[in-house]
This record gives sequence, C-alpha cells and structure tokens, in this order.
Amino acid sequence: MKILLAVDGSDYTKRMISYLGAHRDLWVTGHAFTVLHIVLPVPHRAAAFAGPDIVHAYYEDDARVVLEPVRAQLAEQGIAAEVVHKVGHPADEIASYAEKGKFDLLVMGSHGVGALKNLVMGSVATKVLAKCTVPVLLVR
Repeated sequence: MKILLAVDGSDYTKRMISYLGAHRDLWVTGHAFTVLHIVLPVPHRAAAFAGPDIVHAYYEDDARVVLEPVRAQLAEQGIAAEVVHKVGHPADEIASYAEKGKFDLLVMGSHGVGALKNLVMGSVATKVLAKCTVPVLLVR
C-alpha cells in the first residue's frame, strides 16, 4: 500500500507518527511511505522585493525546520519514508499530490499549526476531506 503522510510539525503530526509506530502490525510492514510538507507561498510583492534566492532559501529552511524532527521521529518508530516538500496552499497541494501520486491512503493530523482552530477539525483537514478522492485517515 502507498501511504502519504501529510505533516506540518504540529503536535498532531507527532501523534500521527506515534500512532503509526504503536500499530506497526497494521501500518508499517510492507507499505511504502511518503512524507509531504507544504510550505506556504511568500506573497507575490514580498517575493519580488526579496528576490528568488532569498525566497528559495526561505522555502528550504521552512521545510528543514519541519521535516528534520519528523524524520527523527519516523526513524525512532522504524518507519522508512521518502520526504517531499512543495510550495502552495496546503489543502489544495495535499489533495492534488495524493491523487496524482495514486496513493492508497492519506494520513494526517486532525489539526495543524494554524492560529485559528475549528472545534471538530482543522480547516486544512476539512478542506482536504472535501477535495480528496483518496481515503483519508485523520489522527487526533
């Protein structure tokens, strides 16, 4: 099974990885994992002012800050994964990547790092559920 793990570095990302490790018999053996992190785009005017080198460095740094701890936690759980980051709006990019990559399952935390929280689910999780045709497992 091809499994996509959408991560943002939040506590819910940590819970999701812990869940996978705690249920190794169901999730880890025989599956191919890809970790996806979406970096929010720099506004057009700011990007034009800063220049492409600074913007690119920002994207790489943002991804590194999120993905290094995720890699470490996955390693602790014995989960090998390909790691990818993209620039864009999280819900759109996650749903698109899951479908284009022909993943069998998308796993993500129910909430992210956003300042505004919905009562039941985060706004990105809600939008991904609405847009994505790939089955989604939300970990709370």
